[in-house]
Amino acid sequence: MCGFVLLPFAVGLVLAFAQWDGLTQLTWVGFANFQAELADPVFLRSIINTLVLALITVPVGLALSLLIAVALDKLRGRTGYLLLYFAPVMTSSIAISLVWQQILRADGPLNQAFSKVFGIPGPDWLGDPHFVLAAVSIVTIWSSLGLNVIIFLAGLQGINPHVLEAARVDGAGAFRTMMAIRLPLLSPVVFFSTVVAVISSFQTFDVVFVLTKNGGPDNSARTIVYQIYDEGFRHFQFGMASAASIILLVLTLVVTAVQLGLQRRFVHYES
Repeated sequence: MCGFVLLPFAVGLVLAFAQWDGLTQLTWVGFANFQAELADPVFLRSIINTLVLALITVPVGLALSLLIAVALDKLRGRTGYLLLYFAPVMTSSIAISLVWQQILRADGPLNQAFSKVFGIPGPDWLGDPHFVLAAVSIVTIWSSLGLNVIIFLAGLQGINPHVLEAARVDGAGAFRTMMAIRLPLLSPVVFFSTVVAVISSFQTFDVVFVLTKNGGPDNSARTIVYQIYDEGFRHFQFGMASAASIILLVLTLVVTAVQLGLQRRFVHYES
């Protein structure tokens, strides 16, 4: 753990306050890297893109996963469906992104189906700055859907069946049972999945790297992690990249702390 976690973190923390290209002598610059990052419009754009990506992928992805888990809960022979949904989780994200890159082409199968259904040409998913982030969101949601389905399905099956039976005896319908019984009892699982999904969305890189060129047109899909890669491994500004990493860490800690603070209000644990 020390060699793979603590030592790299310590080195990154030191480099955040220095200027170094990997070859010349390291120079201490204090908080200059942080000031330069926060004044860089490209980095600020990457923060906005990362937050927007989280706001799209987390609620949409979790909602779809919950709906699928509810549909599979009482379904016999659901093992095959679970394997299909979980297959993308076990597949390389690079391979997934390469396949979706062909699907999302301007003349790809998605736009061909779109034009057949609506009679108008589909958008340029990877070339139009208004749609690139949506394309990244689609791939991200699709690739993580299976894991959340498994987690929600396990949570649904962990609910005491006697509680659901009592609700049915009292005359509660399926929708009422879902909103008043299942969701409150499932809230710890939803909370866990939300925290994990937000942290994962903040670390989005590989999908952007494969689908777009240099973060998309007009940096429309550039995320914070892509910015860190760009500064560190393309321009060899390891101090700037380390400062961006620390900013990402602080942002993640703040958002997670807010989620933990809201836990008491929205998460219900069985006594």
